[in-house]
Amino acid sequence: MSAHTIPSSSLAPVTRLLDTDWSVTALDGPVPASIRRLTVPATVPGSVHTDLLAAELIPDPYLDGNEQLLSWIGLTDWRYSTTFAWNPAGAEKTELVFAGLDTIAEIELNGVSLGTTRNMHRSYRFDVSARLTAGLNELVVVFRSPIKAADAASLDLGYRPHVNHHPYNAIRKMACSFGWDWGIDTSTSGLWKPVTLVSWSTARLASVRPIATVSDPTGPTSTGLVDVHVEVDRATETPVSVTASVAGVSRTVELSAGATGTTVSLSVPDVDLWWPLGYGEHPLYELEVTLRAADTAVELDRSSTRIGFRTVEFDTTPDENGTPFTLVINGQPVFVRGANWIPDDAFPHRVTKARYLDRLTQAEFANINLIRVWGGGIFESDDFYDLCDERGLLTWQDFLLACAAYAEEAPLGHEIEAEARENVARLAAHPSLVVLNGNNENLWGFEEWNWKLRLDGKTWGGGFYYDVFPALVAELAPHIGYTPGSPFSPVAGTASNDLHPNDPEHGTMHIWDLWNQRDYPAYRDYQPRFVAEFGWQGPPTWSTLTESIHDVPLTPESPGMLVHQKAMEGNVKLTDGLLPHLPLPDEIGDWHWAMSLNQATAISTAIEHFRSLSPHCMGSIVWQLNDCWPVTSWAAVDGYGRPKPLLYAIKHAYADRLITIQPRESGLAVIAVNDSADTWSGELLVRRYTDTGSVLAEHAERVTLPARSSVTVPLPASVSAATDAAAELLRAELAGVRGHWFFAEARDSTLTPGTPEVSAVHTADGYSVRVTVPVLTRDLVLLVDKVDPDALVDDMLVTLLPGESVVFTVTSLLEVDPAAFTTPGVLRSTNQLVRR
Repeated sequence: MSAHTIPSSSLAPVTRLLDTDWSVTALDGPVPASIRRLTVPATVPGSVHTDLLAAELIPDPYLDGNEQLLSWIGLTDWRYSTTFAWNPAGAEKTELVFAGLDTIAEIELNGVSLGTTRNMHRSYRFDVSARLTAGLNELVVVFRSPIKAADAASLDLGYRPHVNHHPYNAIRKMACSFGWDWGIDTSTSGLWKPVTLVSWSTARLASVRPIATVSDPTGPTSTGLVDVHVEVDRATETPVSVTASVAGVSRTVELSAGATGTTVSLSVPDVDLWWPLGYGEHPLYELEVTLRAADTAVELDRSSTRIGFRTVEFDTTPDENGTPFTLVINGQPVFVRGANWIPDDAFPHRVTKARYLDRLTQAEFANINLIRVWGGGIFESDDFYDLCDERGLLTWQDFLLACAAYAEEAPLGHEIEAEARENVARLAAHPSLVVLNGNNENLWGFEEWNWKLRLDGKTWGGGFYYDVFPALVAELAPHIGYTPGSPFSPVAGTASNDLHPNDPEHGTMHIWDLWNQRDYPAYRDYQPRFVAEFGWQGPPTWSTLTESIHDVPLTPESPGMLVHQKAMEGNVKLTDGLLPHLPLPDEIGDWHWAMSLNQATAISTAIEHFRSLSPHCMGSIVWQLNDCWPVTSWAAVDGYGRPKPLLYAIKHAYADRLITIQPRESGLAVIAVNDSADTWSGELLVRRYTDTGSVLAEHAERVTLPARSSVTVPLPASVSAATDAAAELLRAELAGVRGHWFFAEARDSTLTPGTPEVSAVHTADGYSVRVTVPVLTRDLVLLVDKVDPDALVDDMLVTLLPGESVVFTVTSLLEVDPAAFTTPGVLRSTNQLVRR
């Protein structure tokens, strides 16, 4: 046994991790001469790219133009192999388990074929009891070129529309592995999850799937109900028993000889409900399931799963304005303050639990309460979901079909159903998972992207979204909500209704016409019920940009920059989206700041508008929280994990208590939004100022907002009508919470740079920087990564009137002159970008 053997009692399964002595060799393909016929040490879990990188045989694919230099990897077949010692210990069965194979794999043990696999998104288990030999055994996995496999499968299945350049919809590989409009094209291969040998006797727990609900979530006390669905694999016909225990309640069910499944139902009095972030605590209960031999009571297997008690509903009851999409947890409507999630690395095996924690901590910092796992990535890991359970972060998991039509026939249809079944069963226990979604944009594509002509009568995926997936969810996870797609109008696609899937008056919608064709103030033209995607591009942080791109000179259009800009006409859209608001800078540092600022302002504009519409609109999910590599994209956290100004904009716009000034039919109005559990009351004071800080007019009004409510306060023309738009602004304030409205775009205003008074001092954890401004200053930030790439600052995008101050708290371990944080390239504002 290796050092990785997991201890067990006498008859419990023994798991051995096969993670050592692997190597990888290139087979057929356009392999460079320097690598051809080399055998390279391999890491499992891992991938071809990361193994070659560790061996210093390829450059880092994330840097400069290396992506194209490494395109041969996805066109090549690869052979992974290892040898391991095996000493039979009397177990009745030994199984070889692959948790994840990416993607087209042929498996041999001691020269005998075990089978071929074609799906990255499911696990595989082979009975090797009769094929292992005492002493050394050789395990070989050959991966076929995923690009060639996808091309061939596309011909076999028949062409179906898709975005991007590879037919990723023809095989079951992570779609964005082939590149996306923010993603690098790696087309990699490898054993991306662990490989184990599991030895056992008599019987083992094949799966434990608890369904936890609540009898009366709105009552004075709640009774937790748990149906524990247990599947058993057998080596013998021996009768066994299954015992389930949670919170002091236990029950045992006997399985007769040969029986392979049962359900153990438990009723747990006075449970504490699991609530999402901002709505209560998130208690988790340990559910223990034990499998024993009925005659001897010897323990055969044991499982421990954390569960939470909560209920989930969608309120889609039609009203006078259309069809809402309101998430209801434990009877409480929840305004979704969400962000979309993509794989946090182009090589997902590199994402550790600590890295998940970093990302989710950033989400919580930004007042996000729901993470949507997008359908072009992966079914996220249990580490991800465990952390969301603990932190009260709601989750939404797409089934993995995105921006393409998919064949419903075998073999692809069978693979899609198999992966869906396995992953729904795996994730069902997590209380944070409240939405399972059939696809990303495929209903929209079928209706609007000319797919019907191109399909010419072929299947496209509708059978998955309207039949297969809802039936699976009803069978395996009835306590989790299901929606056929995003976007989706709740009755779209049925024979009785012809609603467009992206109808803003019904259900969920995606808003992409602003980024692609229009300008971000036009977000206010929409009156959506729920927005599941919207976004605006910006570059990564300066330190990430300059670590990953070494162009000289570095410009928005230099070679490395263009490799790291994947959106169609991305730079054109950045420029067109900036010019209505700010001049286009000619210096790269100013360009970087201007585009970062514009991204933050665009998303602030959108979120504040959507929240001002509540309860008509009950959610927004910004695209996107994170990146998978260093790239210009829509992310709030860049590919090296550094927060962009956008993360701070989201933090402000998603705050529990928001003051926003919005145009309404009768003029400007202040909307106060209270998404906290407590009443919010006080004097709302609205003042119109000159750019010198003089008060021109004011309006005061006493307001009281109950928990989870909003109020609209129309403003009199004496306050809301500017006499000099370029030099005036509104500030609304309630109990220390502020909102601003500028009558003119920054480029048309009287903003001047000024010379702020700045002091910076060392603190125990970093630095404290105090800034006092002599002039009206918009969107003051400290771009601390320019001083220390690992530094963090507590706030950004602060607007100050003349004479006002702000203190920035910087967390940093770097010993530098505190004055480094006060230089004009680090201490930035909108004012610096306005030409005078």
